[in-house]
Amino acid sequence: MKKVLWQTLAVFVVAAMLLTACGAPATEAPAAEAPAAEAPAATEAPAATEPPAAEVEALPQGQELANAYAGMYKGTVVSMAGPFTDADAVKFDDSVKAFEEATGIDIQYEGSKEFEAAITIRLDGGDAPDIVDFPQPGLLNTAVKKGQAVDLNTVINPDWLKENYSQSWLDMGTMEGPNGPITAGIWARANGKSIVFYPKAEFDAAGYTVPETWDDLMALTEQIAADGDTPWCIGIESGAATGWAMTDWIEDVMLRTTSLENYDKWVKGELKFNSPEVKKALSYITAIWFNDAYVKGGRAAIPTTFFGDAPAPMFNAPPQCWLHRQGNFITSFFPEGKVAGTDYDFFYLPPIDPAYGKPVLGAGDIYAMFNDRPEVRAVIQYFSTGESVKGWIEAGGAISPHNDSNLDWYQDPVTRKVAEIILNADSFRFDASDLMPGAVGAGTFWKYMTDYVSGSVEEDAALDQIDASWPK
Repeated sequence: MKKVLWQTLAVFVVAAMLLTACGAPATEAPAAEAPAAEAPAATEAPAATEPPAAEVEALPQGQELANAYAGMYKGTVVSMAGPFTDADAVKFDDSVKAFEEATGIDIQYEGSKEFEAAITIRLDGGDAPDIVDFPQPGLLNTAVKKGQAVDLNTVINPDWLKENYSQSWLDMGTMEGPNGPITAGIWARANGKSIVFYPKAEFDAAGYTVPETWDDLMALTEQIAADGDTPWCIGIESGAATGWAMTDWIEDVMLRTTSLENYDKWVKGELKFNSPEVKKALSYITAIWFNDAYVKGGRAAIPTTFFGDAPAPMFNAPPQCWLHRQGNFITSFFPEGKVAGTDYDFFYLPPIDPAYGKPVLGAGDIYAMFNDRPEVRAVIQYFSTGESVKGWIEAGGAISPHNDSNLDWYQDPVTRKVAEIILNADSFRFDASDLMPGAVGAGTFWKYMTDYVSGSVEEDAALDQIDASWPK
């Protein structure tokens, strides 16, 4: 009996000791218990949809994009800033929605109509958004010189960039930083300017044919004039921006009469305005502009005709002018109800010198990266794909510079045809006046070309004035 009692007592003693040992941490150190409870979540292997980076096969654009689609950056935010507002902002948000849903990354775009002024303040103040959308590469170039932008050659697979962009786009995205050239940005949207509109039904009925060369274009001009009509619709009035339409003509012809290297030097101020190259380009333009038989209203009407009104006489019956060179955006100024392919059509502005192929002048949006985090890398890698603008293309208002984009995405025949011209171009260059310092590109270049057209200043004097205005 005593033996049983001692055995029972021993069991109770051991049990009490165990209970005391187990209960001490809970009552003496409650703070230490929280990490112990959270440890499994932190150390558990990721779910099947969130494998470790090492187990995710990289995509051609980069490892981070593959990780993003695997759900590894779910819940993160990537900030963007740019000029998109109103309808454009909605189209942008809609175009990235599928990516956001697939990855869980929230791309927050802040658009501003005062973007150019605001972004410089933010970048210089150390408040850079993760990605910035620049409609003017010159502004990005300023940031690159200050060493503010991330070199995308270290972010996006260089082989992919070479595969998905023509060399011209890559050249325009390469800028000089404090330690040498970097891939400063990738192009997300484009628009083309090297096109000539005409009233299709009347054009076809008159027996005119689309010119393939500049000589053909001049022969067509002479034929229309010989038929008693006025060939060209031209106007450059645009309020404080009067003259920009003339600069577009010069840029287009420069690409057709000299090398890309000279064009780039001209943009940088290394090739003077009063140079043989620029004067040669002007001679092709003035052969049309300064012949009163070739322009509606003659030379004198060009500086006072609003650029948006210039093409309207094409739609009179009969047409009062037949040809209008302008960017694809000009269709928004056409009379209401006019249908592409029926009421109007357009052709590529023909080449001049075969040595320079078939270049295209245009503009677009270049995206640059300013904060280097995995989710930001994933987003900028995504923007290097045509898929990133597919929704916007289908909604209208965007043209893709990406080689992996599909012409079937374009619902509007005008935009589709311009996209085809851009993708098939031998070379592409950005609007020069947008690249030049503001005092020149949006200042003296516009002003003195307007004065030259109006006849208030001679050619040499106008070109010398522009050269003298270049920032020292």
